[in-house]
Amino acid sequence: MFRYPDFFKVGISESGNHDNREYEDDWGERYQGLLERKPDGKTNYDDQANQNFAKNLKGHLLLVHGTMDDNVPPYNTLLVVNELVKANKDFDLLLLPNRHHGYAAEPYMIRRRWDYFVRYLMGAEPPHEFELKPAPPGSAGEDRKKRLKNKTE
Repeated sequence: MFRYPDFFKVGISESGNHDNREYEDDWGERYQGLLERKPDGKTNYDDQANQNFAKNLKGHLLLVHGTMDDNVPPYNTLLVVNELVKANKDFDLLLLPNRHHGYAAEPYMIRRRWDYFVRYLMGAEPPHEFELKPAPPGSAGEDRKKRLKNKTE
């Protein structure tokens, strides 16, 4: 949405790793090599750091992060938030208290994601505070939820 703002109109970033300099070394190095500082002060990581391009936002963007995320720390999203504020851009921010990295399958997040796309892609108003029911015990959805829970513990 920052690099192609005339093409992408709506987006959601959930626990985004917006700058590999602020994440695990092995992740960035795998794709970009060792961090190299050039004589002009720029680095080989600058081109992937979303905050450097946030000023280009034109569409509707929802940023979401769990406040207890120990995989991608919340300040990674706040880097982008800071630049969007500096650029006077409108955006939506949802911080999920006491959530780690794996909240995508929670009914609340599913609804908020659907609502955002319905509102800004379809141009329709979604049902107000529609309640998604948890999967019944023994269903495929409940089995997936258990696997996700065990994976995060």
